[in-house]
Amino acid sequence: MTNTSLTGKAFPEGFLWGGATAANQIEGKWNVDGKGPSIQDVMPVGISGAPTEEPTQDNLKLEAIDFYSRYAQDIALFAEMGFKVFRFSIAWSRIFPNGDETEPNEAGLAFYDRVLDECEKYGIEPLVTISHYETPLHLAKAYDGWTDRRLIGFYERYARTLFERFGNRVTYWLTFNEINSVLHAPLMSGGIWTPKEQLSKTQLYQAIHNELVASASATKIAREVAPNAKIGCMILAMPTYPLTPDPDDVWAAKLIEHDNYAFGDIHVRGSYPGYYLRKLRELGVELDITDEDREILKNTVDFVSFSYYMSVCETADPSKRVEGRGNIMGGVQNPTLEVSEWGWSIDPVGLRVVLNDFWERWQVPLFIVENGLGAMDKLTEVDGVKTVEDGYRTAYLRDHLIQVREAIEDGVDLLGYTWWGPIDLVSASTAELSKRYGFVYVDRNNDGSGSLERYRKQSFYAYKEIIESNGASL
Repeated sequence: MTNTSLTGKAFPEGFLWGGATAANQIEGKWNVDGKGPSIQDVMPVGISGAPTEEPTQDNLKLEAIDFYSRYAQDIALFAEMGFKVFRFSIAWSRIFPNGDETEPNEAGLAFYDRVLDECEKYGIEPLVTISHYETPLHLAKAYDGWTDRRLIGFYERYARTLFERFGNRVTYWLTFNEINSVLHAPLMSGGIWTPKEQLSKTQLYQAIHNELVASASATKIAREVAPNAKIGCMILAMPTYPLTPDPDDVWAAKLIEHDNYAFGDIHVRGSYPGYYLRKLRELGVELDITDEDREILKNTVDFVSFSYYMSVCETADPSKRVEGRGNIMGGVQNPTLEVSEWGWSIDPVGLRVVLNDFWERWQVPLFIVENGLGAMDKLTEVDGVKTVEDGYRTAYLRDHLIQVREAIEDGVDLLGYTWWGPIDLVSASTAELSKRYGFVYVDRNNDGSGSLERYRKQSFYAYKEIIESNGASL
């Protein structure tokens, strides 16, 4: 499908190349300098098991890769690759340890000032996620997370604090990470302490509404406090293909797409779409939605950002369902695609599909803020230098970026691309370190052993070359 006539063609001038991380997966130091615990500190096995009541030492995220101490070294490595942008999240419980305080923790704010200092030193544009699966634990336990409307106010205070402190240093902001994932991971995505199997549809969709109102309210606050800021929503993109040409399969796939489109439709258009309202009616859900909520939702985003790792299929025929291991969202395995070591379908063309689909639907700039390959890397020595021979990662990167370039040629307005996990980090879905994404290897293992030393993988130099040529080397 690749258009060979585009070989050697550079990406648009000013295209933002970089990488993306999340605080809970890299920072460590979970309880220093006034930080309170987050839900991630009691999720030692990721989304696959019940949380513990309190943080336990078998949770790799408590120390992660110690970015909190090594941020300067790590950002220098990103600069060496040529990063134009670095996506990171701010840990809510570093700023408001319980989430519902009235005054922020200065030590937490000061840490992110230091991170921004390093970015500025190298001319790296920060892309900041306000809430990335890091709801303060107190808000989860005391309020049942986003099921409670009071979290809107707590989030507004938090967002205003960030805009006032960093608004003159940060242009690009994301309100919530993969906001649609709350449908499948209510604790991780929505801070909802009620076990998923006990959660009512009304509770779940009220939590979604509360997050959407909070997101739009943050956009409104940014317009007042940081008028130069660009605010984006962030969606987990996973194109859903009909398993067969049977019209029932086509419609089954469309219904899954609607579940994900809704979040972008509301952020971009400022109101609930008809198909979403129908779903709520059929589920018997009556939202607590006020006239003020409806007005706040009209504060729409400047751009839509998304993660993309894989595509799935859908069928209306239960006998044909072969569930893939998938990302958070699950789905029917596509029999035409190869899969990663974790069972995720590898579909570079799907990224072009998503880019065209989102651009045609919303007509606002797009930003790929996660795309990557988790793999079992092996540290080795080449000419006396420790490295990882990860040609598989370079191939994945190139194959996807070729499709990105095709989408740009199709007319898609794309701001940039941030590879997920430019440095090895703790997996969100499984809470392990053996699932490595990075261009930089971190010497830490699932049992907690390791020196935390950093080593450049071979893909480090491949991405460096791509950035240096602005994509022309693909």
